[in-house]
Amino acid sequence: MELRSAFRVNGFVVLLGWLALTLLFGAAAALAFVSFSQHDGGPAVLVGAIAATAVVVALALAATGLIIVNPNEAKVVTFFGRYIGSVSAPGFFSVVPLSDRKSISLRVRNFETQKLKVNDADGNPVEIAAVVVYKVVDSFKAAFAVDDYEEYVETQSEAAVRHLATTHPYDAHDDERTSLRDGAEVAEELTVELRERTLTAGIEVIEARITHLAYAPEIAQAMLVRQQAAQVVAARTHIVEGAVSMVGLALDQLTAAGTVELDEERKATMVSNLLVVLCSDRAVQPVVNTGSLYS
Repeated sequence: MELRSAFRVNGFVVLLGWLALTLLFGAAAALAFVSFSQHDGGPAVLVGAIAATAVVVALALAATGLIIVNPNEAKVVTFFGRYIGSVSAPGFFSVVPLSDRKSISLRVRNFETQKLKVNDADGNPVEIAAVVVYKVVDSFKAAFAVDDYEEYVETQSEAAVRHLATTHPYDAHDDERTSLRDGAEVAEELTVELRERTLTAGIEVIEARITHLAYAPEIAQAMLVRQQAAQVVAARTHIVEGAVSMVGLALDQLTAAGTVELDEERKATMVSNLLVVLCSDRAVQPVVNTGSLYS
């Protein structure tokens, strides 16, 4: 069964009908009273009683079908256990009398999952949480496909976050893997997975994004040292690459200008001194050599 629009009429039209029936009821009651007074009973009394009863029953039945639908809300209408449609247009309406109506909010909602402790793809325990933004797009599925669509979304969100954490490392040390710290890619993957998981409940996931990501307390300090070491190595590698390029440039320019002629040993000495100066992590003390390398 799929979502469909329920039969409805304007509620104010029904109110006008109420007014007309009330006037008819009043006229019938007055006629019955006059007839009873003049003729002490008779057919007019019976007609008046039947009309009054019919009007009361009609008014009572019509009252059970009146509904008010607020903006961004849907009313799911069932008649003795049978789904007859939904009303999502805001306004005052009258639907099938004696029907049951369930309100479903179509507003955009968001919630944040609990901080979950899971092992990432490398087996490291991490703490992770995410915020999920969603809304109901199919009121029939939200009402009847699952017991509680809000609880269903929360449970599926936690399951999706756990699955995401176990399939990606906290921090990738190469370019071939996506880490949990790659915000845009991970958010898109989480959103796609949640859309597939919540489709059964008539839910559209607008966005899902990680809001908390950290190593578990028992390994946080060790991982911090590891990250610092990795950053130092990366920085040193970049410095050495730049220093080698600068040394080569200096030798090429000295040779091209003919400023000084250097043999291989003097070039090696110059390269060693320049690398020490460029790669050192602290200020170096210059040494003036007034002699010769061969003396």
